[in-house]
Amino acid sequence: MPATDVTVGVKGGPVINDATMADARRVGLTDVASVIENGSDAPGTLLTECSGDFLRLFASADLIIAKGQGNYETLASEDRACILFLLKVKCPVIARDTGLRIGDLMAMNSAPPTAAVSEGRSENAGI
Repeated sequence: MPATDVTVGVKGGPVINDATMADARRVGLTDVASVIENGSDAPGTLLTECSGDFLRLFASADLIIAKGQGNYETLASEDRACILFLLKVKCPVIARDTGLRIGDLMAMNSAPPTAAVSEGRSENAGI
């Protein structure tokens, strides 16, 4: 039975290694959660390319968990206090932006001040 309070967003089409609706069905995700396509096949989540249904859910969500560097790159500037970014820092630009090192794992709340937890270090912790 799907969880009514959890919605998982997947890509509208194949891109890099991001999950699609076919992937969600294949692994049984649609059996345990509501799943919606975002309407876009762009890396990250470009809200200007997403479907109206996805945008309505995005706007009304209490919490958004955005996995991966592409989602951080495309959503970090959104004025939302409820986005939690989960990713591995893979490039100098993101390392500089977050204050972390390449290779660090990160959980960062979008609300200022920057709150990050990386590899057990807590100097930026605040989530």
